[in-house]
Amino acid sequence: MSLTRRTVLKSAAAAVPLAALPTLPSAAARATGLVREPAAIGRLAEKIEAGMAKYAIPGAGLGVWYRGREYVRGFGVTSVDTGEAVSADTVFRIGSTSKTFTATAIMRLAERGRISLDRPVRAYLPDFATTDPSVAARVTVRQLLNHSAGWQGDYFEDTGDGDDALAKYVANMTKVPQLTPLGKVFSYNNAAIGVAGRVLEVVYGKPYETAVRELVIDPLELAHSRFFRSEVDGFSVAASHNVVDGKAVVEPSFDAMPRSLHAAGGLISSACDQLRYARYHLGHRGLPHLLSDRGRLAMQSNPGPGGTLFVELNGVGVGWMLRPTAQGPTVVQHGGDWSGQHSGFLFVPQRDFAITLLTNSESGPSLVAELFADDWALQEFAGVSNLPAVPRELPPRRLAEYTGSYVAQQLGFDGKPEQIGLDVTADDGELVASVGGQAMFRFAFYRKDFVLALNPDGTPTHTRANFVRGNGGQVEWLRYGGRLFRFHPSGTHRATTFSHRRL
Repeated sequence: MSLTRRTVLKSAAAAVPLAALPTLPSAAARATGLVREPAAIGRLAEKIEAGMAKYAIPGAGLGVWYRGREYVRGFGVTSVDTGEAVSADTVFRIGSTSKTFTATAIMRLAERGRISLDRPVRAYLPDFATTDPSVAARVTVRQLLNHSAGWQGDYFEDTGDGDDALAKYVANMTKVPQLTPLGKVFSYNNAAIGVAGRVLEVVYGKPYETAVRELVIDPLELAHSRFFRSEVDGFSVAASHNVVDGKAVVEPSFDAMPRSLHAAGGLISSACDQLRYARYHLGHRGLPHLLSDRGRLAMQSNPGPGGTLFVELNGVGVGWMLRPTAQGPTVVQHGGDWSGQHSGFLFVPQRDFAITLLTNSESGPSLVAELFADDWALQEFAGVSNLPAVPRELPPRRLAEYTGSYVAQQLGFDGKPEQIGLDVTADDGELVASVGGQAMFRFAFYRKDFVLALNPDGTPTHTRANFVRGNGGQVEWLRYGGRLFRFHPSGTHRATTFSHRRL
């Protein structure tokens, strides 16, 4: 296991009272001077409203912890068909932020001595098997949670609605190819979190959803956080929307999620609950006690291998992405994506700041990227920024080693492989990534092997990616969106399809 030993982060979050403001005040209240809010909160609201209009996002839920106060509110509507207003308690599917709930529940059992993060998975799942028998025998619980197991991460098979869904999913892991050596390379791994969820339910002795509810959701009093649609009757629910001809359209088919994926991305929650969860992980006093401070901080430290997942990462701790800043403080981050439901979630312990945003449109990632990958919110509220990234042109001979096709696979709901990929060529000092001859991105290098992903016209996407080299120093992979795309030199393979990523 290749892990960088780091000193446990020291929390800067002092004891703070519950905020007096349950929602962001209205423009009318601000105008009359009845409520004084920080100017930064007003600028954030304006940025969200502008982004919603620009990207056809009907509704959003926001939660912010800033300067010792809580600001939560809804924007827009839950559905363009009903016009119901979004509130702070409107529920959205939060996607992969669910992974941190899985990790928090496992850490609770670790503190009780029932799970050891550094024991092999087979200590808890004796029959666990993968395509590489040596990996199945050695992979640890920690490696599941820090995304360094090395097998293909996008495995989405639907194994039914029963309590055995996760057991069946894990039993089918022999379908999933091993890509990189165990513990050596970060690659975003939904499948590994599924295995972690199975460890949780076996050790706890109850189905995954019950375990997380009893270990995390109910103790934290998250009244609007559930896994099953049947549990949100009577709640304000954000409908999922597609974007057709520039307009948001309700798309009910987006709501379906296999139960086998709940550990990786199935939680349904509200902005209010998500901010309370963030405040717990900031270490605020007065909230229910789940973990010791040592255990909570251990989740935010000791990262596995680093790389990129839209931003640069030091690596992943126990479920949390640990993001460096130019000023030094670490950003602790997640967020999640499912069809028509996209969200961001981060906090900065040394600045006692947290923000979460939930959206209900397939175009949500554009606004999420502006607030959670770009510097704006971090600079505005926490005084920190991303590591510098000044693009520079490279000569053709330098670009040549990167040109070719980059191909990955995922296993779909039916368990069958689907190929996705990009053709990468050199152009005017940068790289162009295309699908079927149509340019999707430009890649501009800002340091060796690290690139900014730009739109074809050169405007920013707020996304960073990087190339990964093998032991011999040659380019072997493109890591984009945290996934590994295998390199095929020009002429040996041609990528023909591209698919949206989930979770």
